Amino acid sequence: MTKKLCGTNYPSSICFIVVNEFCERFSYYGMKALLTLYFVTYLHWDQNLSTAVYHAFGSLCYFTPILGALIADSWLGKYKTIIYLSIVYVIGHVVKSVGAIPTVGNTDVHIALSMLGLILIAFGTGGIKPCVAAFGGDQFDEEHGKERQKFFSIFYMSINAGSLLSTIITPILRGDVQCFGGDCYALAFGVPAALMVVALVVFIAGSGMYKKNPPQGNILLEVCNCIGFAISNRWRRARYDPQRKHWLDWAEDRYSKRLIQEIKMVLRVLVLYIPLPMFWALFDQQGSRWTLQSTRMNMAFGGAFVIKPDQMQMLNALLILLLVPVFDLVIYPLVGLCRINITPLRKMAAGMIFAALAFGAATLVEVNVVKSVVDPAPAGKCLLQVFNLAESNVSLAIPGSNLFKEPIPPLQDPAKYETLPLTAPGEDLKFEVLNGKPSECNHTFNQQTAYSLILYPDSTRIQCKLVVDQIEKNEDGNPFLRFLNTQPEAINLTVGGVFFQLPSGYSMSPSRTVERGEYQTVSCGSQSGRCVDLKLGLLDFGAAYTVVLMEDSGKLVAHRMEDVKANDVHIAWQIPQYVLITVGEVMFSITGLEFSYSQAPANMKSVLQAGWLLTVAFGNVIVLIVAEGAGLEQWKEFVLFAGLLLAVCIIFSIMAYFYTYVDPDQLDKIYLDGDDDSDNVKKKANDVQLKKQEKGTRL
Repeated sequence: MTKKLCGTNYPSSICFIVVNEFCERFSYYGMKALLTLYFVTYLHWDQNLSTAVYHAFGSLCYFTPILGALIADSWLGKYKTIIYLSIVYVIGHVVKSVGAIPTVGNTDVHIALSMLGLILIAFGTGGIKPCVAAFGGDQFDEEHGKERQKFFSIFYMSINAGSLLSTIITPILRGDVQCFGGDCYALAFGVPAALMVVALVVFIAGSGMYKKNPPQGNILLEVCNCIGFAISNRWRRARYDPQRKHWLDWAEDRYSKRLIQEIKMVLRVLVLYIPLPMFWALFDQQGSRWTLQSTRMNMAFGGAFVIKPDQMQMLNALLILLLVPVFDLVIYPLVGLCRINITPLRKMAAGMIFAALAFGAATLVEVNVVKSVVDPAPAGKCLLQVFNLAESNVSLAIPGSNLFKEPIPPLQDPAKYETLPLTAPGEDLKFEVLNGKPSECNHTFNQQTAYSLILYPDSTRIQCKLVVDQIEKNEDGNPFLRFLNTQPEAINLTVGGVFFQLPSGYSMSPSRTVERGEYQTVSCGSQSGRCVDLKLGLLDFGAAYTVVLMEDSGKLVAHRMEDVKANDVHIAWQIPQYVLITVGEVMFSITGLEFSYSQAPANMKSVLQAGWLLTVAFGNVIVLIVAEGAGLEQWKEFVLFAGLLLAVCIIFSIMAYFYTYVDPDQLDKIYLDGDDDSDNVKKKANDVQLKKQEKGTRL
């Protein structure tokens, strides 16, 4: 006899299942939230490759549930499948965490371990996905249908609670905890691994309380066999049969008419699924393109609180928890009062429109975000800015060029990049410097590179030095910083734990990443003792700074110049696009599952669940193809996705208009006691079909 929770009809075993799901979702979403930044900042992949691999992983996570369902239904049963694949899941997390330890091998080893870990995680999470919820439903007796329905609501809440907490916590572990001299990805991946271990231990702890149904054969496999037999039988006979009006009717030689009729009902829904991957192509970019967009925004709220770019994904889980009851209790009833027939397919079409609007909002944000970005030089050209460290104006003449017509003032701020045409990929150029006594300087310039030309005085004339600049914004949102030492002695500085060692004599340090923040005192040391604590002020998100160390009244002072502008679009401007995409999810995803289950016979619901998960998988494949193949500017890519979804929405709406809603329970009235060959049964089937066509509800 199943043990019940005190005073209720709920089995005690569901507590273990709900806690297991919370911990598993924490581990999955906590790890996934970090992936894009991990690829970009730790493995040093470009944004397009990082996006492609992120969505390839997401796609694999939604292809593998079919494998899990086959194993559970045909071989091991749900309980053992969850146990064994959870072990694979844990191993994947551990391998992924080890791959994030810098001291373990070189970059190739890190990549190999990361990819192996992700593959194991995909098989683990995908394999148990179709089993856990169904296993929870198995714990209830048939007469406790209301309790089972409430269980699924609690189960869904545990998923979103795990997602919400993990997307808040793991970015903090990544960014606020330093290990191995940088962001602590090893810890940030290790905590989700520990939560997956907890999930497995909790699930095993409830073993003695579970109702474990044995495997009863896989209906998905039977459906595939029936379809395959119908096609092959029709192909072999190759003749018209007026008794077989549908191609599936050719399976009647081996399979029951009831099964064939059920498959027809399922196929009609699966055809409606064909346009759906485009919605998921947009929805799943929250963790890739939208996260990368947030790294180029101002993430400070007030003085002390700073949100991390990968934390913004928690808005989706938070909004789901808020909006689901709002729609169910307020919005849908109000629309119903207006006598508007809000069918499931209409809700799904509206959800697509909201997702397209979300990408329209993301486009507007992106257009403003890129205004603070320095565009790289095209082929055949380079970028050049000039630092004049002399005490008066300096004229600069480049033969064959009209750049720098006006004299360059001392320490012009902000410096401005000019585009310098080149006649060869690498060209030697001679500059004429005029400041009292004329002088010349010769340097080699390479195309598609940014340079700073430093003009400084010596005893007789103006000298020049050429350095390569860092103009790309930091992928994690923090500023870049470099120092130019004008003093005849070496200087050492420490900025936020980052050490700079500057040789004497107009030397430029490499650009290094420092934490965003206010630096009123910077540790500084020199032999002469003139170097005391320096003030750098606010080093803001996304900027690149050059700090010139100069002498003033016997003391060393810092003159800060902004080579690349700080991010001036606040991350709060992403909130509208998150609200719109979540509204779209509420109307599309939840309604889609409800529609699928209502239109499928009881024994075919797992088939539609597999089909639904495949739409998510193919949606990620679409992003993978576009990210690697389109080569568009980001805002243009957002417009492309929004336009494609609107076009698909129109196609889906047309398909939905011609869809007739059915009641799968009618099959029980048509096929009584398995008698599906009698004339009476055929007559009932035809009558029911005619009534459905007459009363069918349109989109």
